[in-house]
Amino acid sequence: MDRVNLTELEAIIAVAREGSFRKAALALGMSTTSLSNAVAKLESRLGSRLFNRTTRSVSLTDAGRTFVTQVEPSLRDIEDAMAGVRSQQQTPSGTLRINTFAAGARQIMSPLVLEFLRRYPDVHVDLVTEGRIVDIVADGFDLGLRRADLVPADMIAVPLRRPQRYAVVASPAYFEQHGKPLTPPDLYRHKCIRVRLPNGALFPWHFEKKGQAFQIDVTGPITLDEASLARTAVLEGVGIGFFLEQNVRDDLEAGLMQRVLADWTLPMGDLCLYYPGRRHPSAALKAFIALAREVSKTDRR
Repeated sequence: MDRVNLTELEAIIAVAREGSFRKAALALGMSTTSLSNAVAKLESRLGSRLFNRTTRSVSLTDAGRTFVTQVEPSLRDIEDAMAGVRSQQQTPSGTLRINTFAAGARQIMSPLVLEFLRRYPDVHVDLVTEGRIVDIVADGFDLGLRRADLVPADMIAVPLRRPQRYAVVASPAYFEQHGKPLTPPDLYRHKCIRVRLPNGALFPWHFEKKGQAFQIDVTGPITLDEASLARTAVLEGVGIGFFLEQNVRDDLEAGLMQRVLADWTLPMGDLCLYYPGRRHPSAALKAFIALAREVSKTDRR
């Protein structure tokens, strides 16, 4: 089937509406010659005349009337769809999909995501948390959130000035009963909460100080695959846990946990939003990035 371009369809509808090639050309911002050629090309492909032409008037043929009646609603739908896309480029609206890990989502929820929704009520945020790193383009996400060193090289990264750092913690009762480790190898003599990664591997505990690095494969009474469960185990005095600092900050401040080996857990890469370099990003994406930059300048926690 021959492909029909929108210009030809618009030309037919405009001539039918205006009853004149000259007026239709003016309405479309085309020359009369270009308009006539567009109509003639479509008539040639259809093998039927759509207009009766005289020196004084232009009117639809029966075939033309049927054609316009069927095509005009569809053309309006196309124009409405295009106008909708253009409006999203001007006013934040539609759905913004973000892929992140659970701890990252907690960090950006209040200062960024909820504030964004307050400012732009026409945008729906779809926030998906998972441990594995996905291809945000292939999986249909607008943005990703990961540590800087995990951001794919072909993405545009927006640092949030929230350096990631691990914390080794246990309840005061555990340390009172078992004592505190002073160096990473001391952990081999302690009960530790083991965590399983999404790929099934056990998460090793990394330490570094003055160029000296350790990777400790801890042992303990329980293995879990979710940080909140590991936190509960630590609070109940089951053993020592290894968490992202922001996941246990409130517990530390409340005295429910105590931290050890802090000088062995150095800051890692910054937390970053990232997105593909698109020629025409939506207004919602641009507004979210702008707010992220704004928040990163004022909220350093």
